[in-house]
Amino acid sequence: MQECVVKNISLMLEQIRQAEIKYKRDPKSVSLLAVSKGQPIEKILAAVGSGQKEFGENYLQEAIEKIEKLKYQQLAWHFIGAIQSNKTELIARNFSWVHSVSRIKIIKLLNKYRKSDKPKLNICLQLNISNEKTKSGANLEELPELMQEVINSDCLMLRGLMVIPERGMTFKEQLDVFKQVVIIKSEMADQGYKLDTLSMGMSHDFSAAISAGSTMVRIGTAIFGKRKKEKERC
Repeated sequence: MQECVVKNISLMLEQIRQAEIKYKRDPKSVSLLAVSKGQPIEKILAAVGSGQKEFGENYLQEAIEKIEKLKYQQLAWHFIGAIQSNKTELIARNFSWVHSVSRIKIIKLLNKYRKSDKPKLNICLQLNISNEKTKSGANLEELPELMQEVINSDCLMLRGLMVIPERGMTFKEQLDVFKQVVIIKSEMADQGYKLDTLSMGMSHDFSAAISAGSTMVRIGTAIFGKRKKEKERC
């Protein structure tokens, strides 16, 4: 099991580096976020042993248990799941990054609960680029207000944008969506907002995301295999 994870991380990093070359991106301009939701500690430790330090979690209680068990490791934990108001205190106090922020209320609560003696909490604002009714995320019109709220917060740091496109799209369709986000980032930069992170791309669409301009891909299945009782990938 652990050997599988080490092998998969090596393969994924190689694919990322090859995509950087293919799409004329700067070397090592794309970072790997290992999405460890639903995965056991043993697999995470295998990833850590291969040099992986950034991990993404969707489910808060599960994540808190892992963070506590692995507190002796120098890891950065990213919360990438849906955020409810009653979860904000634990998220603010235990994570280094939050990728799934799309409401003013959540921004205010994260800032309230982030301890001032800790580094600022890195924030990516989630866009619902396809306006899917079943998916979280802000629309484009809401973005400037959300950005300004983060910037005005004492304990938060605005880093960038996150998007989760629809599944089942072709490479070209994926690319079109990701390019829209790159354009939005550029437009926001023209308005004076400094963004250095585009959290785009998962196991099924990371190549298109890197082609478009992603700086961080969120990879779970291709590293850890299927979750729980599903068949292992090696």
